[in-house]
Amino acid sequence: MAELLIQLQNVYKRFGTQQVLKGIYLDIYKGEITTIIGGSGVGKSVLLKHIIGLVEPDAGKILLNGKPIRSMNKKERGRLKSKFSYMFQGTALFDSMTVFENIALPLKEKSKKSSDEINSRVKERMQQLELVGSEEKYPSQLSGGMKKRVALARALVINPEIVLFDEPTTGLDPVKKNAVHNMILDYQRKFGFTAVVVSHEIPDIFYISQRIAMLHDGKIMVEGKPGEIQQSSDPVLQSFIHGLQNHRENVTDMASLPQVETRFKEAMIHLQRHKIAFSLIVLTLNNLDELNEKLGYVTGQVVLKKFMAKIRERISIVDTCSLYSLNKIMLVLSGTDKIQAKEFCMRLSKEIKGNELIDVQSYTGFCFSISAGFAEAKEGSPFGAVLVKAESSRNIFLEFRVC
Repeated sequence: MAELLIQLQNVYKRFGTQQVLKGIYLDIYKGEITTIIGGSGVGKSVLLKHIIGLVEPDAGKILLNGKPIRSMNKKERGRLKSKFSYMFQGTALFDSMTVFENIALPLKEKSKKSSDEINSRVKERMQQLELVGSEEKYPSQLSGGMKKRVALARALVINPEIVLFDEPTTGLDPVKKNAVHNMILDYQRKFGFTAVVVSHEIPDIFYISQRIAMLHDGKIMVEGKPGEIQQSSDPVLQSFIHGLQNHRENVTDMASLPQVETRFKEAMIHLQRHKIAFSLIVLTLNNLDELNEKLGYVTGQVVLKKFMAKIRERISIVDTCSLYSLNKIMLVLSGTDKIQAKEFCMRLSKEIKGNELIDVQSYTGFCFSISAGFAEAKEGSPFGAVLVKAESSRNIFLEFRVC
């Protein structure tokens, strides 16, 4: 079980006559991504600033590893501050500093590294976030998407234990938005930091978070794992989720996950009443992480978008397809048994060419592979059981080599 790292206990905060936080209880676990959702102006950013200590609560406690932050002495607070990194909603880049200087600033302030070590670390982050060539540029010369990447590089350059992200994808187009989500998840897995994300990106945040908490009317009204949140019957939560969740995925133009589950239930009714078979297929882009690292996260999302387009061309109007996670695609194929599902996958492997998905110079030894798992639904089988069966039967069925 994950270790409890940060606790907010009965936290209150008022600004003037406005009571923003009205008794917040929230547990944040070490090594996980916890996302706080909620409507505009409900106090999500205020809550985030309480965690890092930028704002003090009027009442209540905030504990780190079981110790109240308020009771820490100056030295302890200094050590605590070095554990945190914060990516502000507006990026908060310094206009008078170059991109390189902005990214290097936390290392110069919080570490005793040499100039060579700082230069090496900054160059590494710039390479990973596709910022090479912009070292001497100033924030005013950057696009909104590039500013976000600079802010993310600055937040991660010190290898923090805890990273707070305040609306990290605001103002980005769908491809860059998903690229940022991929970056957060990849770096969290790679370095193991604890992340707290404030976001309204539904359903995207369900793909990267281990826990979701909804802030409403000054309190955490519900929290849990993404699946639990999506299945909750709470009318306020469901209204919020469905109000933000597009009927089609922005990047992929695919159905949302709840739509796929609805389609599954409809297909199950047809199976039970009319004996019309249907199958579920899970396609996994096996080395999307490697592609992101070598060629950039935006390139990875472009490849995903193109692959989705190729799938759309090959399914019928009664079939449904969804982005199941950041590197998995799920299909419900009507009138398709297990043998036909396998044949569908084999046709994909023959008809889709690697250079149709990626049109940039690849790196030496590049190999882009996609695996498929499929399962024919049986009468009465629940969605989750068929999904598990499909994933457990996964085999690599096609391999792209681009030179």
